[in-house]
Amino acid sequence: MRLGTSSPLAHNSAEEWAVNQKKLGCRAVVFPVQSNEPITKIDEYKKAAEDHGLMIAEVGIWRNALAQDPGERVKMRDYCVEQLRLADYLGARCAVNVAGAIGPRWDGHYRENFSKETRQEIIRMVREIIDRANVKNTYFTLEPMPWMVPTGPKDCLKLLEEVDRDRFAVHMDIINMTNSADRYFNAEEFVDECAELLGTKIRSCHIKDIHFKEEYTLQLEECAPGKGEFPLRHYVEKMNEIDPDMPIILEHLNTDDEYLKYMAYLKKELKGLY
Repeated sequence: MRLGTSSPLAHNSAEEWAVNQKKLGCRAVVFPVQSNEPITKIDEYKKAAEDHGLMIAEVGIWRNALAQDPGERVKMRDYCVEQLRLADYLGARCAVNVAGAIGPRWDGHYRENFSKETRQEIIRMVREIIDRANVKNTYFTLEPMPWMVPTGPKDCLKLLEEVDRDRFAVHMDIINMTNSADRYFNAEEFVDECAELLGTKIRSCHIKDIHFKEEYTLQLEECAPGKGEFPLRHYVEKMNEIDPDMPIILEHLNTDDEYLKYMAYLKKELKGLY
């Protein structure tokens, strides 16, 4: 597997960015330049990644392509298309977004996120983005979330079948899918289920941790690796079995110092796997 982080770390040039990532122990990166930036800048970062042997794992999108305002929805979908085209130009493993939300918060939890009408719109949205982008070297993926489609491996598999596009694949965030006591307490079995059902459809993975709080009622809290109870080594072992070059991306930390600290922790805990 190839460790990476979602942070570009502080840097002043493409070369410094790549050197810093390499020093951190990364062999995969999230591309830090957007599709609406100059092509010269994109090419500088692309070359720096290639020169230092850094796999471009993901191009992030992070926009609500289900926005309820029609003009905003068009704008967000146009951006999705351009980011997917950027991923194709880079030869990235995937471009990744979330399905979107039916409410004011772009990634919010709303009952309407799970309606039949919303699911059909998600299917249409994914098809539209893939068809318009017409990519050959990458995949469009939706990161699973606790409160929007898809919420688990069976739902991921169902959505793949419903969308029915070769360039639609899976982004794995096992912690986002740990949204019940059953999945928390039977985490290794849940990892095994995800690996068995989704297998080579998985293009990139996020890594973090989760803690079951003592307060009532059920409260599962995302946290940094080692601050929770999830079997992270088992998770990475199963992803590594699927693909020895699988990117494993550390995310959702607040500072560069935290990324340095928890990358060191992961390198120790995952010794022999990266």
